[in-house]
Amino acid sequence: MRNAFASEISSLARENDKLVLLSADIGNKLFDKFKEAAPDRFFNCGVAEANMIGTAAGLSMSGLIPVCYTIAPFITYRCLEQIRVDLCYHNLRSVIVGVGAGLSYASLGPTHHSLEDIAMLRVLPGIKVICPGDAFEVKAALRAAMQESGPVYIRLGKKGEPLVHKQEPQFEIGRAIEIRSGKDVCILSTGNVLPLAMACAEELDKAMISCSVISFHTVKPLDHDTLRNVFREFSLVVTLEEHSIHGGVGSSVAEWLAFGHVSRAKFLAIGTDDRFLHEAGGQNHARRIFGLSCENIVPKIAAKLSLTRAMV
Repeated sequence: MRNAFASEISSLARENDKLVLLSADIGNKLFDKFKEAAPDRFFNCGVAEANMIGTAAGLSMSGLIPVCYTIAPFITYRCLEQIRVDLCYHNLRSVIVGVGAGLSYASLGPTHHSLEDIAMLRVLPGIKVICPGDAFEVKAALRAAMQESGPVYIRLGKKGEPLVHKQEPQFEIGRAIEIRSGKDVCILSTGNVLPLAMACAEELDKAMISCSVISFHTVKPLDHDTLRNVFREFSLVVTLEEHSIHGGVGSSVAEWLAFGHVSRAKFLAIGTDDRFLHEAGGQNHARRIFGLSCENIVPKIAAKLSLTRAMV
């Protein structure tokens, strides 16, 4: 995902002389092509993320389009006040990119985990929150974010995530993308768990459970049309995310339901537990601990669907 981001932003720099890239002391070699294309529009702000957001606000007020890039927990938790007051309060055109979100940096411990970032940012007025599902969606999401008039947060994985799309899809902020059709269960997948959602759907098929998968890449604004359709058409709707069960896309959908929308389907939200991870290991190890694996997800969905059918 980060390589796709670097490639796309380098291309955009050649097309748009208002684009400015700010980094908090990471990605220097990653952005060599950007620096070749726009050497005077790359700024390494050092390990001073809050200052980077303030600088972005000034650049935006000057008519430029700042893109801020660093590791997800450092560009969100450390900068929440600056994002809220400097960018959102003034509704400034800007793009905040958090790389290595979720458990991508699991091996570096809880300081590098970002399992609450969606929850924190989606409540800020005016900001849009996008979580691409693969590298194709990353490129499309960046281009779409560049067209917005206010702040946008793009939540990336790290590297090596498998492609799900065969080619770049038609992408629109606030409009989900159907990846796989089905009739019993619909998985709304957010962010870099999209390959996991596809693997779970295949396992469910083996159990004679027809499963649809939708890349629900925008957490804010929600795609209300897709929500109305899936909760009307399916017996069970599942949200899947590498984020806390509190405050992420699952909570967003639960809030939508609580506002009184008619639903035929039952609802199941799958994310990480409300706790810190005090174990060392890579991303897949951390996912297994939190139950984000086919071995855990598929039986959970099957059991919920069985209970749902029994209640009909």
